[in-house]
Amino acid sequence: MVILKRNVKKWNDVDEPCLSSHASEEEILASFGYKQMWGDAMMSGGSIAIIWGWVLVSIFTFFVGLSLAEICSAYPVTGGLYIWVSRMAPPQWVPIACWLTGWCNWLGLVIAITSADLGLAQFLSSVIAIKNPDYDAGIYWQYGLFLVIAFIHGVINSVSVKYNGFFNQASLYWHLIGTLLIIVVALVLTPNKADAKWVFSYFENDTGFSSSSYAFLIGLLQSQYTLSGFDSAAHMSEETRDAARSAPRGILYAIGTAAIVGFAFMLAINFCVQDFQRQIVQTTMSPQMTQVFMDGVGYAWTIVFTVIIMGAMFFSGSALTLGSSRMVYAFARDGAMPFSRYLCYINKTTQTPVYAVWGNILFAVVVGLLYIVNTTAFNAIVSINTIASSMAYFIPIALRLTTARNSFKKGPFHLGPFSDLINFISCFWILFTSVLFVCPTQNPVDAGKDIRA
Repeated sequence: MVILKRNVKKWNDVDEPCLSSHASEEEILASFGYKQMWGDAMMSGGSIAIIWGWVLVSIFTFFVGLSLAEICSAYPVTGGLYIWVSRMAPPQWVPIACWLTGWCNWLGLVIAITSADLGLAQFLSSVIAIKNPDYDAGIYWQYGLFLVIAFIHGVINSVSVKYNGFFNQASLYWHLIGTLLIIVVALVLTPNKADAKWVFSYFENDTGFSSSSYAFLIGLLQSQYTLSGFDSAAHMSEETRDAARSAPRGILYAIGTAAIVGFAFMLAINFCVQDFQRQIVQTTMSPQMTQVFMDGVGYAWTIVFTVIIMGAMFFSGSALTLGSSRMVYAFARDGAMPFSRYLCYINKTTQTPVYAVWGNILFAVVVGLLYIVNTTAFNAIVSINTIASSMAYFIPIALRLTTARNSFKKGPFHLGPFSDLINFISCFWILFTSVLFVCPTQNPVDAGKDIRA
């Protein structure tokens, strides 16, 4: 920790970026991840949990984004969260505060790679089941697909940094155009669509818990899990033009765009539900959304939709690999990780932190082994990515609200007189959802089956 404290101070005084690329706001926006747990949320609160839960989580997540954007504007440097903490924590607490923030941030990002890439592998294997419901790819084939996907993401993030911008812009357009296509086609072709009353007021509790309120709160996890990863903009600050303004905008644009597009997507899909029990509760298709597509638009369009969703998941896994590698690079540059000398190495040809990229890929692959050993353990570990990320957000926001309240030097983007209120709301929401993520999602709780959504 002494090394961390010394190096953080030294590095904060460096103005010249070590990576040579520049990211536009569109590229930062594209780093926002894609995840979906729609079917689980539908069984933990029905359409109310999906629609109103999404609105509720989006509002509170935007508050968190505002808090982080204000700090990012003041300290627009690669490494993001733990560097902010080094500037705001009391001197005697700087080493431990930075260490906790950095490791929570890294853990959240790298386990998210496992979650996204393994989720894509599961989705790929389930596509075959659309045509042949009796087909079961098995966990070993799924893990094999996961290895291939993770390897491809490693290669993408190891090539010349100039290609990252192109890839991220392609991701942005894929998400927006693909989502729009699904919304329009699904609403036009699906017969016997649900009425507005059902979409905005239907409640369902299949969690096994008697409390409807608790079931609704569990349904919020889907939205909170999806609306995460927006700190990637902070990790790319040194690669961003006018970072003090662009990086905070990137954080807020990511949340705002994901909230609006996601709401439109959820709304459209819920309107396409024709038989809740058959399509959501009783279906053998995974994810349940596939059954809704099959019944609504037919086999051909369902394949198109799944390709769009899988493409979005692939782009998101790559963005997570990018963000986590930049975080590891910065953390290692301050001597705060094992093998720091190697992890902070920048390839002279590609201008990318190749060892940081492959170190994260290796760790993600090892965590993925838990899926083979025990899916309950794997799902519990994967939920850590949201909890760890939330804790990494909480520490700098709490410091901004307390010890750095008067000493904080505002950047071009700041919250003015509303800063304390917004930061307080952000801290409350982070703690509340972190507790919620460790609560059981099904009753009775059985260690022999999945208990995480």
